Amino acid sequence: MKLSAITLCLLLATSHQLFAQKSPQPYGTVDKADLLLNNCSFDPNAGAMVLFDVGMANCYVDPNSYSYDNFVTSDFEHHVRIKILSDKGLNKANVKIPYYAGNNIEDIKNMSAQTFNLDAAGNIVITKLGSDQVFRNKINNRYSEVVFVFPNVKVGSVIEYKYKKVAKSLHALDKWYFQEDIPVKYSSYVIDYPNILDISVINKRTTGLVTKEKASDLRTIKMYTLENIKALRDEPFMTCKDDYLFQVDPVVLAVVTPGECRSMLKTWKQVITMLMEDEDFGLQLKKNIPRTSDLELLLSGPGDPYKKMNIIYDYVKQNMQWDQKDGLWALNGVRAAWKDKKGNAGEINLILVNLLKDAGLEAYPMLVSTRDNGRVQTSVASIEQFNKVMAYVTIGDRHYVLDGTSSNTPVNMIPYGVSYTEGLVIGNIDKADWGWKYLWNEEQQFNDDILLYADIDEAGNINGEATITSKEYARLTKMSHLQKGKRAYQQRLESDNSGYTVDSLVMENEKTDSLPLVQHFKYQGKTNTSGAYNYFSINQFSGIEKNPFVEDERFSDIFLWIQPAIPHFGPYQHPRRLCV
Repeated sequence: MKLSAITLCLLLATSHQLFAQKSPQPYGTVDKADLLLNNCSFDPNAGAMVLFDVGMANCYVDPNSYSYDNFVTSDFEHHVRIKILSDKGLNKANVKIPYYAGNNIEDIKNMSAQTFNLDAAGNIVITKLGSDQVFRNKINNRYSEVVFVFPNVKVGSVIEYKYKKVAKSLHALDKWYFQEDIPVKYSSYVIDYPNILDISVINKRTTGLVTKEKASDLRTIKMYTLENIKALRDEPFMTCKDDYLFQVDPVVLAVVTPGECRSMLKTWKQVITMLMEDEDFGLQLKKNIPRTSDLELLLSGPGDPYKKMNIIYDYVKQNMQWDQKDGLWALNGVRAAWKDKKGNAGEINLILVNLLKDAGLEAYPMLVSTRDNGRVQTSVASIEQFNKVMAYVTIGDRHYVLDGTSSNTPVNMIPYGVSYTEGLVIGNIDKADWGWKYLWNEEQQFNDDILLYADIDEAGNINGEATITSKEYARLTKMSHLQKGKRAYQQRLESDNSGYTVDSLVMENEKTDSLPLVQHFKYQGKTNTSGAYNYFSINQFSGIEKNPFVEDERFSDIFLWIQPAIPHFGPYQHPRRLCV
């Protein structure tokens, strides 16, 4: 749709800011008190803290555009200052700034960084980051990142950096996180936009947020500020940090011009249509993947659809090497990945879908968000919420979710990373073969059976044998640890069970994913003694040897999806009194 001359005049009149967001301190100026600071008053155990984090998103009208689809541009100015409090905070000196480089949609400009220290005389010394110390890495055909390491960083340093992200359309208008994995003293986010945009800002989990708004006839500025925010660290049985971080998320609802209101919200049907026309996704499903002679031979026998699915799934897992990169896109093409026997998650799983369809099975790609990527807001149609594609297969009244990058997951189990989530099946929008699917199966559990035999002598020394039978998701978890080797697995048993040594580890059914993983080993330890009693925990070797819920405060919900292990005890020889 073309814009009218009157509308264009109005838009051009709105291309300036009312005022600009200011940092608590100008770039390059630091208080000596910050350099002398040695702890965070509201989060004392932190290794580093954000002194301030200030961002400003600006939306402008493009006078050279005559289309509603791209008449607005945006940029994002970011200024961050961090205090290093201990050795465990030194990793904050390593910075990566990702951006969408495909089709030159985004770019990072005006990059600057420096380190502040005190010398022996108490003078402030500034070490600037050189331009030759800033690197641009291409992640894939769509994303790149700016990477640098602060110079001369040590405990006590203050580091700061700033940059400007410029973007086509509204790509620079993104969600803002007030909370991080280190405490934040001050965080502020400003959105400055012309009034022709109807923008809703969704407040997620943020208490104590201070909101200010200023408007003229032409523009609106919204400012969101939060102070003294404790870090969100990994909490036991958390699904995903992103779901619990304090944040605001701006959503452009519509463009409102004289006599017209045009919605800017996409529907899921529009998203699917776009995906199916994308060279790196939908068009890859139309590529002919030639069967290899050995796969052709394997499929020549069975006519049963389930057996065909299982053969193809196992073949892809065994013959395709995953490069450890998730994603939706076959960036190098499915044919090239099939020829090289290597690819990212998008390439491998689109190959899987192609082969399944070629075998006559009802198979579709399915977009998913793994638990470490966060839950999908199904009310907001956006592919940016997903981080992986998998295969969705229907045979009769049964449905299967297959991930060719998950080498230990059997064909009949939902991959662990997406269990208890929702996936979007990508099919023909004119038929009923697309839409949301709930990915869980109540029959599939995390199940460990533990059998312990032990002798306890008069001195309280324990010598015993253990057999752990791991089924379903417990098996998958154990297999992921076992991939690092039996010695590493044995060391993990010892580290998880302090005070015990383990030897003579023997595994059964490692290669047969339809059977439980059985682990036999011997163990030695010593009971705790209190007066006339010797005692030890019955939770040994269960995965929950220690109480994980010891913190006074918790930010996240508890995702405790486990069938408790019930240890079975054999006879004790020469027992003293046993307290459990």
